[in-house]
Amino acid sequence: MREPGIRHTGSLPEGLAPGRHCRQMSRDTPPREAEQMPEPAIAVDKLVKVYRTGTAVDGISFSLPQGSITALLGGNGAGKTTTIAMIMGLVMPTSGRVTVLGADMTRDRHHVLHRMNFESPYVDMPMRLTVRQNLKVFGELYGVSDLAVRIRELAAQLDLVDLLDRPTGKLSAGQKTRVSLAKSLLNRPEVLLLDEPTASLDPDTADWVRTHLENYRKERQAAILLASHNMREVERLCERVIMMKRGVIVDDDSPERLLARYSRETLEDVFLDIARGRRDAADLREAAQ
Repeated sequence: MREPGIRHTGSLPEGLAPGRHCRQMSRDTPPREAEQMPEPAIAVDKLVKVYRTGTAVDGISFSLPQGSITALLGGNGAGKTTTIAMIMGLVMPTSGRVTVLGADMTRDRHHVLHRMNFESPYVDMPMRLTVRQNLKVFGELYGVSDLAVRIRELAAQLDLVDLLDRPTGKLSAGQKTRVSLAKSLLNRPEVLLLDEPTASLDPDTADWVRTHLENYRKERQAAILLASHNMREVERLCERVIMMKRGVIVDDDSPERLLARYSRETLEDVFLDIARGRRDAADLREAAQ
């Protein structure tokens, strides 16, 4: 009996049964799905957001693969915050599309919200709750299993053990940043959006946090989108930098290629060139050639 989907067009080698031959072909021939590119963790397509006061985001497109760390940079009013808010499904785009882990964030975000998370030291948690209570509340919202164990793990990793039963409002700025990072990792997210993840941290703790994020990305193959004004942090963590200005993407490349293109030694100088308009489009094309 021939296996379905296999057409026999000639004689088989002596002693080889048809069934065995067909099974070998099936094993050796990769399925068509395997030949396709993996689905991006985040895909932004022609995204636009218009407010009454003007256009915050003007037709941007990019995609981020799983297991990548990408920086989204730009000065005040560049459109970074609005872009991140649309990726999270908090702000509805005027037009265009955002998908996260295959889900359209305007219609189906509830399918993937438990698989992503966000961290910003500028978004306060309830001040009267203790650190443990805050982490418990957010963990329950994300449906984290073995929540008490997970909180203890993160407390040990982020040096929060002595702070767990302290009111969040009594913490220093650096301590709040570590608590915010712990919240963002509670559900072991596959997509992690970070806004200044090492703000207010001393150099030693900030370096430890960066190492932790690098290891987390490798272990979970998570996609991380990082907004930061710390250019050394971006150069260390990110393999790709997306530069925005006035709602559009003005450059998009690896840190090394951006440094070469702008003939600069630091990413901070590249950032200043773009923010202050020191290089126009003609200059960029000439430099790229």
